Amino acid sequence: MTKYIVQRVLVSIPIFFGITVIVYALYALAPGDPLAMLLGERAMLEMTAEEIEAARESLGLNDPWHERYIAWFSRAIRGDLGYPLTGGYTVMELLQQRIGPTLLLMATAFIVSLLVGVPMGIVMALKQYSWIDYLVTVLAFAQLSIPSFFLALGAMYVFSLKLDIFPTSGLQTIGAPFSLWDRIHHLIMPSFILAAYFAGVWARYTRSSMLETMHLEFVTTARAKGLRERVVVVRHALRNALLPMITVASLSLGHLLGGSIIIETIFQWPGLGMLGWQATLNREYPILMGIILIASTTVLASNLLADILYAVVDPRIRYD
Repeated sequence: MTKYIVQRVLVSIPIFFGITVIVYALYALAPGDPLAMLLGERAMLEMTAEEIEAARESLGLNDPWHERYIAWFSRAIRGDLGYPLTGGYTVMELLQQRIGPTLLLMATAFIVSLLVGVPMGIVMALKQYSWIDYLVTVLAFAQLSIPSFFLALGAMYVFSLKLDIFPTSGLQTIGAPFSLWDRIHHLIMPSFILAAYFAGVWARYTRSSMLETMHLEFVTTARAKGLRERVVVVRHALRNALLPMITVASLSLGHLLGGSIIIETIFQWPGLGMLGWQATLNREYPILMGIILIASTTVLASNLLADILYAVVDPRIRYD
């Protein structure tokens, strides 16, 4: 196992390196003048050609993009991601401020999707081809098909504007002291919207895995021993049916991070997703590169975690 983990980590290094090279090259070749974005077009109009050239030289903008990438990467691996074009906090400080709300949103959505999707899948499997199976299947497909932004806007219209149950935006009430209930109150709607798609995924995978497991010999043997159906389903069928779901759970981390961009932007949730959207609009490439580092690391780590956990819970699988 240790040898396999080391091999996977070594394989992930060039993949991670390649992602950063491609993304940095795209940013470097994108239209627009980084100096104009940094200083402002009005300030550049007041500068002489010699001053503009000196500024470009001091910032390294005259160097080829691959040399700028090497300089950036050498600083990035030491934790120095530079400064945003607007100044103020460093990029690392901004990421540290925003990663907490994103992790809170992702963790809550992940738990909610499990609590909703897995029972849906179990019901669909136990009531196969019944009206309950068809009804829950339609609901699961609706969760998978409806765009999250459409669902978010609809939820805001109904539960915020009409019923006035949940707030429309933010992490907490502006100007109010910290309150656990206030934080939960703001968290409920964005986390449930983000969880809706993944609940549908869990439901479909759980149903498929349960149907496959329910016809295996050890389930038939458990029933022949006279065990109650509830014990057969929970202790035998479900326990083994959830083994393939470990891969789904691990791989969903990257999808949750990607889905949070839309949800955070709509609900004005101050996390990495909203920061990335604002950085895209303002062409804040240093911030975007920092977010890309976090996203690529999350995806690579989740892939490795999926393989490790599957080998841990299933003794039939061994990595040499």
